[in-house]
Amino acid sequence: MSRHQSPRAVGHSASPPDIPAGGRGIEESAWRVWMRDLGRRQRRLREFLGLSQEQLARLAGVSQGALSRLETAKGLATPLLIILKINAVLARELRKLDPALVSTELRDAIELQAALSPSGDALGFKDLPLAQDDRIEELVRLYRGTPERHRAGLLSVVRAMALGLSKTLPLVLAGLIA
Repeated sequence: MSRHQSPRAVGHSASPPDIPAGGRGIEESAWRVWMRDLGRRQRRLREFLGLSQEQLARLAGVSQGALSRLETAKGLATPLLIILKINAVLARELRKLDPALVSTELRDAIELQAALSPSGDALGFKDLPLAQDDRIEELVRLYRGTPERHRAGLLSVVRAMALGLSKTLPLVLAGLIA
């Protein structure tokens, strides 16, 4: 990524590499490139915010050495927790900036990061709705929890109930209004 491109996500814009089946050298090479890009983006964001490695590390509760290894892709085995802590601090600090200073893409990425990052100082994640209606989530859980051989029967019962409710509910409501 050139110095003039804007990152699409806080911390990274690409997914981790899909590693083809094969030699370990290919895996390490693809992973090294991905981690190098992640580190570069982390560094660009940190410098944009005017933070030193020491300041960011202290805010994130990680060592300055771990941050340095992440930024220089020397820590290919950097624990996910360290990356999450650093991303959370970068996102929090970016949200403090005047929105006019950051690109639309970065603002969108900050919102996504806020949804996926630990909230506050705790390392708990925000519960995001998975569907528009919580009851849909419950139906999906019930369906997935049903043994596969019984799923067709479950769907038949649900369809019959929905059909029955669609026919009787207007009559019930009409009786209440009348």
